[in-house]
Amino acid sequence: MYYYHFLPDDGCLRWGTKEKVKVKHTLILPPDVKIKLCEQGFHASKRAIDALEYAPGALACLVTLHGEIIHDQDKSVAQGRTVIAMADATNVLHEMACLCAEQALALIPNPDPRSIAAIKAKRAWLRGEITDVELTAARDSAWDAWPAARDAAGAAGAAAWAAAWAAWDAARAAARDAVGAAARDAAWDAARAAQNIMLEKMLHELLKF
Repeated sequence: MYYYHFLPDDGCLRWGTKEKVKVKHTLILPPDVKIKLCEQGFHASKRAIDALEYAPGALACLVTLHGEIIHDQDKSVAQGRTVIAMADATNVLHEMACLCAEQALALIPNPDPRSIAAIKAKRAWLRGEITDVELTAARDSAWDAWPAARDAAGAAGAAAWAAAWAAWDAARAAARDAVGAAARDAAWDAARAAQNIMLEKMLHELLKF
């Protein structure tokens, strides 16, 4: 089984030996070290969207886990981990943010022009056509439009929009917003499942796997 994991942009482990991670090289804990979720061992997630929530950087990895493995709802920890493929996913994650935002806007009858402009600005920035300052201005303008867009979209739109904004800056953590709990949870799960399919397809194309 393959899992997803994100490394810091320098490609080094954040903890322990802090060594440079290499493709096809297996990292293994000493046999006397016990694994523990969030504390000790090599972590990864079955879904790319879950791995993104813990990402310290944009270096995407497709990995296998070895030895003893403990599974949690959105991540697993193991005694060993091997990177099968690795690539800088910065542009993929920015494009993912644009796609998520477009999905959210599609649920709104009359989306705010500032939100549409922000997506166009992001793609222009990716092509090198505008500066960081111009991108920030477009993003700040779109952020001002967020409360009205959230209310117009309803539960499903709000969940998609929240995921899009979470990806917009850090391209990692998912932000839940304050709609009704039952509607929020159902909409959130559906939105994340759909976004995960999209993200995994994009990552597999990037990783050539």
